[in-house]
Amino acid sequence: MRALLCESYGPAETLVIRDVPEPKPGPGEIAIAVRAAALNFFDTLIIENRYQTKPVLPFSPSAECAGTIAAIGEGVTDWAIGDRVAAWLGYGAARERVVVPLESAVRVPAALSDAQAAGLFVTYGTAMHGLIQRAGLKEGETLAILGAAGGAGLAAVEIGALLGARVIACASSADKLALARKNGAQEELDYAAEDIRAGLRRLTDGRGVDVLYDTVGGDLAEPAVRSMAWEGRYLVVGFAGGAIPKIPLNLLLLKGCDLRGVFWGDFVQREPAAQRCNMERLLDWAAGGHIRAHVHAEIPLERWVEAYALIGDRKAKGKVVLTL
Repeated sequence: MRALLCESYGPAETLVIRDVPEPKPGPGEIAIAVRAAALNFFDTLIIENRYQTKPVLPFSPSAECAGTIAAIGEGVTDWAIGDRVAAWLGYGAARERVVVPLESAVRVPAALSDAQAAGLFVTYGTAMHGLIQRAGLKEGETLAILGAAGGAGLAAVEIGALLGARVIACASSADKLALARKNGAQEELDYAAEDIRAGLRRLTDGRGVDVLYDTVGGDLAEPAVRSMAWEGRYLVVGFAGGAIPKIPLNLLLLKGCDLRGVFWGDFVQREPAAQRCNMERLLDWAAGGHIRAHVHAEIPLERWVEAYALIGDRKAKGKVVLTL
């Protein structure tokens, strides 16, 4: 079977496609014939050894996938060959077949395509964990999202709106903001055209933001912290802007606000029951059509460099998915 492999650390151009042995499921496991493998921003880091997860070489990128069950291990009774399934792996999904334990797999609602289902775990899982467990977002609160048109940002826009927040989408162009508004944002701020601190003060009548979901970091972080409301919660989600910011701690004192880290990958391991509850709620929303799961591009596995460039150049609006 074919697999996209990182054999030595470097940019996407150094990845290769190889034939590798087909894996077999063990007890409590299923084998998935992968139809779609989603990419995330951290996929651009993990192949360069710049991410906290450091797989042993060689490995396949992509943390999540969707497809159909190709084989079933001993003791698996609630699944059948051919069932549609999506799964979270952490890494290793960019190959024609993967094996996962049952607890990492969920059934795919009929309303979702393979490409949409493949992208549910990381971005939507992170948004669910961030907004529910970490922020305790309440109906009627103001939620601002930096990088609101990327895969992670759009997921937070949708979930924030479903939770009853007043969602302010913050992005770097009019077309990105239009997409965020289409997915549930009520207000918008173009931080390429307006100072983000001034814009958030304007949109909140000077009160500030209750919850800020930051997927960008970089130079936007400090002025965004300065835009927090009293007892606001600033969620540190990612650093798509490149630089990891250094925040003056006196701002937290003056604002009476919190900085809260959102590390979904560790949450999955430490609190599996809460994670399962989040995913069940998310799948109910997906089945009911409340989640759009916007896919920016479906790109054949052989054109992986193109897919990585969309993410690395911050051109993706929604998820980028490799298809097999």
